[in-house]
Amino acid sequence: MTIGSCFAEVIGRRLHDSKAQVVVNPFGTIFNPLSVSKLLRGAISQQRDFDQNLVQHNGIWYAYDLHSSLSSPNRDELLVTITNLLDTTRTALQQAKLLIVTLGTAVGYRLLSSGEVVANCHKIPARNFNRELLPLHTLRQDMESTLEQLQQFNPKLQVLLTVSPVRHIKETIEINSVSKSILRVLCHQMTTNQQARYFPAYEIMVDDLRDYRFYGRDMVHPTEVAEDYIWDKFVQAYLSQEFRDFLQEWEKIRRALSHRPFHPASDAHQKFLKNTIDQLQDLSRRYSIDTAAEERSITQQLIV
Repeated sequence: MTIGSCFAEVIGRRLHDSKAQVVVNPFGTIFNPLSVSKLLRGAISQQRDFDQNLVQHNGIWYAYDLHSSLSSPNRDELLVTITNLLDTTRTALQQAKLLIVTLGTAVGYRLLSSGEVVANCHKIPARNFNRELLPLHTLRQDMESTLEQLQQFNPKLQVLLTVSPVRHIKETIEINSVSKSILRVLCHQMTTNQQARYFPAYEIMVDDLRDYRFYGRDMVHPTEVAEDYIWDKFVQAYLSQEFRDFLQEWEKIRRALSHRPFHPASDAHQKFLKNTIDQLQDLSRRYSIDTAAEERSITQQLIV
């Protein structure tokens, strides 16, 4: 399972596309460590109070603890959605061998009416919040408690921490640097006491790639080339040799699936399609993966 900032989406999506069994950012993009930990604890606990953190804005109900995409015109429907997400996440954490947590920022927005740090302000007027740089000691205590509870819940679960390479420029360049530093020290402390491991996605982007040609037009988010580079480092560091062997074969299949012929009815292309189906079925048998969707896509192109 992956959870956290948009980099958790990138790694999670690539694992999913590589046929790994993975739940990707079930609560949407979550940036600060306190909100990430609250959601993880809420998922494994039977005592949940997320219904206390709902707000209606412009006729839509939102949850302060979730991303804005998880919203509804109906309050009860939103509560059902939250409950289902927490239950799904609980099941995933029971079965998972690896949890990837990507931390985006140490800047938090505290709701004045409750004193709670929220995951998302949902474009509600800024006068309702206090912006603050979350103290390292607070983040450490909260993260330590969360990791201890996760270990008790699933002793086989390994936690891999990362700091998102995406800069939070809206907080100013200076505060972004301080924020990332706090997150990096937090991760270091968690790995020092052996509660988690660390993958240096942030360092690879900032210190290894180290060139603006690896950033998108917004000069903030990594390009696909940069994502490919970081993904390759992740694969080499953490995936088994069997998985890496599979990825080499799967990449050939993916290229075949994306092939667009000039003459789809030709004997050569029809033979190519049949061979690709055979390869998919072979991979399915050898690696116990589900290739039904890919096989259906190719079958629809066959001319009987």
